[in-house]
Amino acid sequence: MRDPKFADEAQAVCDEMARRARRNIEVLIERLLEQGYRFHENDDDGTPVQPLTGPGPDTEDFVAWLDQTFGPVPMVLSSWVRIVGDVWMVGTHPDWETSAASDPLVVEVAGLRYPRDDVRPYLLDEFEQWREYPEGRPFQLPVAPDHLHKNNVSGGAPYGLVLPDACADALMVTDTATSFVSYLQRVFDTGGFPRSSGHDRQWAVTRALASGLEPV
Repeated sequence: MRDPKFADEAQAVCDEMARRARRNIEVLIERLLEQGYRFHENDDDGTPVQPLTGPGPDTEDFVAWLDQTFGPVPMVLSSWVRIVGDVWMVGTHPDWETSAASDPLVVEVAGLRYPRDDVRPYLLDEFEQWREYPEGRPFQLPVAPDHLHKNNVSGGAPYGLVLPDACADALMVTDTATSFVSYLQRVFDTGGFPRSSGHDRQWAVTRALASGLEPV
């Protein structure tokens, strides 16, 4: 995919995936707000949050920094940062109080919800900790809390993308490892909430949310 004969076309495909993903996220946010969903932090106070923060003015510089520091980075990661931004769909649904337990979609790479804080020192610290204790595993760029932390319960390591990786798609590590695009498709197929929370209203709510979303 990095061959000059194919790279531009491969990046264009990844960019289209990101555009579709963003449209799906915008639809999900609109539908959830119409249903009375509250987007909030995974804390005791339920602090309100903005669910989607678009790319910032230094996006290209940030992508270049990721590539130089951890790279090469997958093309889908570049596309996501440049086109989608950061998404945080943790919250509470009025008809489904356990919604935060269903692993709502979170992919935050650039730290855009905290514009006054530079995310790069945090990412570098994660990288240095991995270099000190690699434990036979590749470095994973943290992009989301695990499903327990999303529900304000002490849990495990954050979800991450394996780096370096010169492929078009990325390897997403949650409870299991799968391609990033496959992970996103599963999330959209379930209306943004891929894990069962044990609530009898979950599937009625998520089925309506997922209706008509675009394949990525």
